[in-house]
Order: sequence, then C-alpha cells, then structure tokens
Amino acid sequence: MANHLEARTLNTAMLNRDMYPSRKGAEAAFMKRLDPVVYASDYNQAPIASNFIDEFKEFGFVTLENLFDDTELQMLLEESARLREDASLINSIETITEPDTNDVRSIFRVHEQSSIFSKLAADKRLAGLARFLLDDEVYIHQSRLNYKPGFRGKEFYWHSDFETWHVEDGMPRMRALSMSITLTENHYYNGPLMLIPKSHLQYVVCEGETPENNFRSSLKKQEYGVPEDHLLKQLINEGGIVTVTGKPGSVTLFDSNIMHGSNGNITPFPRSNIFFVYNALSNRVIRPFCNRPPRPEYICARNNTQPLRII
Repeated sequence: MANHLEARTLNTAMLNRDMYPSRKGAEAAFMKRLDPVVYASDYNQAPIASNFIDEFKEFGFVTLENLFDDTELQMLLEESARLREDASLINSIETITEPDTNDVRSIFRVHEQSSIFSKLAADKRLAGLARFLLDDEVYIHQSRLNYKPGFRGKEFYWHSDFETWHVEDGMPRMRALSMSITLTENHYYNGPLMLIPKSHLQYVVCEGETPENNFRSSLKKQEYGVPEDHLLKQLINEGGIVTVTGKPGSVTLFDSNIMHGSNGNITPFPRSNIFFVYNALSNRVIRPFCNRPPRPEYICARNNTQPLRII
C-alpha cells in the first residue's frame, strides 16, 4: 500500500510540474517533445491498419476515408444545420461568431447539446481508436462544430493546440488527440485545414504573457500562443505544408501538438466539420500554467471528465 501511495504521489507531482513552459518571458524557441505520440505498443489489437498508425506517429496526422456511410453523413449534416439555425444557440456564449460579422464560426460543447453528436463522440470508430492510441480511457476535452462560410470565412493562424491547452487549461502532457470529421467537400481553395508534417515532434515556446480572459478574443482571432515567424519558417522548411482536402465523411486524426491553421474562405463554397478532442483520463487538466483562472467548462472539460462508454 505504501508503495502504491508513493507512486501515486510521485505521479501527481510530475503532472503538476510545468514540463512545457510557454508565455513566461522566455525567448521563442524549440523544445524537444518529452512524450510519446502513440502510447499503445501492441498493434495486433489496433482498430486500424498499422501503416496508418505509423503514418500518424511519423507525420503527426493521418486521414481516414469511408468511415461513415451516406445515411450517417446526411444525418450529421442535417444536425449540423439544425444547430447552426437554432436561435437559442446563436445567442449563447458557447457560439463564436466571425470577427466582423454575425456568421457562426464555432458552436462548442456539441456532444452535450445533441444526442446525435453524443453518440458520434462515443462511436468506437472514433473513441475506440483514440483509446487505443492513447492507451487509456478517454473523455471529451472539447467538442465543437466549425463553420467556415463562403466569401467571409476568416483565417485561423498557425498554432499548436497543446500549447494553448497546456498554458490556458492546465493539460499536463501530450496525451490527447483531435479528430475532425468533414461534413462538406474540402477543396484546396475554400480554407481547409493545413498541417506542418513532423512539427508535432518539437514544442514551440511562445513569447508574451496570457492576458486575462484571453479566450474571449482568441476564439475569433488568435494573438497569443502564436509562434514566431522564424520558427514557423524552419518547421515548414523541414516538413512542408499539407492541405487536407477530401470528400464529406473524411476523418483527419491529428496530434495535439502539431502546428496547423487555415486560410480564409473567399469562395462561394462553405465548409464545415465536427471536431472532437479526446484526452486520456490520466491526463485530466489541473490548474492552468499561466496563473489565470480556468477557461469555461464549454471550452475545457474540467468537471465532466467521465470516461466515454464506447458504443
């Protein structure tokens, strides 16, 4: 019993240490990743082919096609449209609009606002894969519907999600991943997701400090936790840029620390996707590492962290 308590105390102490300091007055720099990308070791039990896991591990992302049939996709698309047109949600603090218009940019906490998206979040094709790769029970750290309207959909600048989740939410380690399920055609010209391959292997320390209530503006336009130009240039020179295009129903799985962003959409063709962040139960958030109050529950699950019952 004493050894068990000692191990638990040691583990808690390690999680409370700031292993990835950022926005604390240090100069912008690279820091080597300290955590695995894939935590599972026995690929014989994997729910997808091992070559996809190797691709995810090496490049930081992988796209899976044909996980959903046409009937499922139509249901998800209709539910997405229903939420976007729900007047009670449009005026909710959980709905983020474009910086210069009232066009909906994101609706947060959708897995708790829709029975359809609740089932989707727990679907074994998604949650089961996350549980395997993270080798732990998982819960939804964040969920949202993302819309990028035609003509006026704004860009989202390069960033690592983990840097924000670590600094502003208190996520201890890189034991989380994201899944983006496309609902509309993603063309190279309508502002799709862009990723820098292999950038997940280095943590980018950002300059500046986190202002109070930063989330109120950062969800519209990110200005803190943004890498310096010369570091981005180095990452891109080494890894290049991949634009994620594909038909509806594509699932792009990407590491919490990969550098990504998207251009604005000045075409008539809107795009939308469902976004789930799966976090390992052992990696639940603690106090933020920026000495600011925690962000709201709808952005970062702090209380509702029960493991998903995968279906």
